[in-house]
Amino acid sequence: MHAHPEVDPQTTPAHSLLQLMWLASPALPIGGFSYSEGLESAVDSGYVDSEATASDWLSDQLHLTLERSDLVVLAQAIRAWRRADLNALQSLNAWVLQTRESRELRAQSEQMGRSLLEWLRNHNTTSATDMDAAANMQPTYPVVFALAAASTQATVKDALLAFAFGWAENMVSAAIKSVPLGQSAGQRILSRLAAEIPAVAEHAIDVADGEYQTYTPMLAILSAKHETQYSRLFRS
Repeated sequence: MHAHPEVDPQTTPAHSLLQLMWLASPALPIGGFSYSEGLESAVDSGYVDSEATASDWLSDQLHLTLERSDLVVLAQAIRAWRRADLNALQSLNAWVLQTRESRELRAQSEQMGRSLLEWLRNHNTTSATDMDAAANMQPTYPVVFALAAASTQATVKDALLAFAFGWAENMVSAAIKSVPLGQSAGQRILSRLAAEIPAVAEHAIDVADGEYQTYTPMLAILSAKHETQYSRLFRS
């Protein structure tokens, strides 16, 4: 593996900030727009039926899933890529695979991980050795995003902000289509999530190794129900 020369940058240079914005863009061709992460099932079941309930649902998901699991894994994986700690990376990746609570959620993380890795192969920002190491571990999306971010000179916090905001944009888009909502309602929800993301990222950075967790039983149930839902716009 390739150890990155600047393990813990203190600020994010402009070119690295642009790379993070690129990685977080919903236009990145890795399929994020095609998933609702159980939201479509929540709409079908009547739990989400308005701007207010969609806003609360996504805020809860931000705090219960990203803050306690995906963002924590991302922070630790960025550091692990930068110090070339393959054992830690394999452990983090295995944890993500094992804790996806439905077939659809696991398939989403695997597909987006593979697609992002293929996208990275068409750019000159990541070493071939690191990409091969990722490919050999059945890579999940948070671990591959961490590889992409670790290959920049971005701070861990800025990488987490980009990841979370990209998630928020995709989920708000899913809410607009599935509830459905107007564009103004979607922007109000996105504004709320953007205001909450910095504190979420700060907390995720501070979570100690082995203390990350995932426990969202209702989301797991709704995601499993989505697999046999009669009418669907999204893949999860």
